[in-house]
Amino acid sequence: MAPQFSSYTKEELIKKLKKQKTLAIVQGFLLLLMIVFAIFSTIEKGVSFQTFLPLFFAPMLFVMLFEMKKIKQELTSRK
Repeated sequence: MAPQFSSYTKEELIKKLKKQKTLAIVQGFLLLLMIVFAIFSTIEKGVSFQTFLPLFFAPMLFVMLFEMKKIKQELTSRK
């Protein structure tokens, strides 16, 4: 199986990496806010769905970071 990013040009990879970095920062910030609100919600109202909501969104951030790592590896292999 060919690598996922081998069909992209170097410029497309750089553009995709910039976009992924921006989205990862935004998603990380939103996940942090969700964690803070979950803590306050748990303190005020007890355990509810909001308590576990950040756990459902955390894997998406890790997948995005893993994809960024693959893009960086592809860029370094082309130099």
